[in-house]
Amino acid sequence: MWRIVSNRYPQRPQPGWKMPKSKIGDDLLDNPELPKPLAPAGSKQLAMKDLAPDMAKLASNSRVVFCGDIDMRIDATGKWYFKGSLITRPSMIRLFATILRCDDHGQFWLTTPVEMTRITVDDAPFMAVELITSVENETPVITFRTNVDTLVRLDDDHALRIAADPANHGIKPYIVVRDRLEALLERSVVYHLVDLAEQSEINGETVLGIWSCGRFFPIGAIET
Repeated sequence: MWRIVSNRYPQRPQPGWKMPKSKIGDDLLDNPELPKPLAPAGSKQLAMKDLAPDMAKLASNSRVVFCGDIDMRIDATGKWYFKGSLITRPSMIRLFATILRCDDHGQFWLTTPVEMTRITVDDAPFMAVELITSVENETPVITFRTNVDTLVRLDDDHALRIAADPANHGIKPYIVVRDRLEALLERSVVYHLVDLAEQSEINGETVLGIWSCGRFFPIGAIET
């Protein structure tokens, strides 16, 4: 057995205001899956005073339209939905992924130089769907491919985070993709990761983990 190791608008819009044409991407406007790519505000009215400091700073820019919430969601398996309908175009998902950010409060936003709108993320915004092994200068390197076809090397800047999985009493490993955005490892990738794991002694405790880019990343402590 083993267990986890603790590891703008210048002024407020008036009643009846209609949002201008989206600047996020003209190709979104032509997609029948998204009849209206953005809404001026979602069902939840988001007050400026409730914004995280980094987003409040962005919203105070007179060139940025603060759009509030939008009915867009990324579910726990990395699928994107707009108004309850699945977004099926990979190119569109990749486009949204490039403008996705996580604020100081852990909220998720789509931001461009001219617009910002909050979306819902059930778990992690990305999924790690493939594990790739290689060797560079006799040093093992682990690379993950995400569901938006981004390659992320397991290193000091893109570390593993291991969380408990209450659904099956197992683990849920995440890897940092960029900034605060993480990818959850798919179950098959978790099996591959554990299959490559090695034992090491950390502070007198036997730990299962994996080597990549010259660093040991713990997965769990082995219980005897």
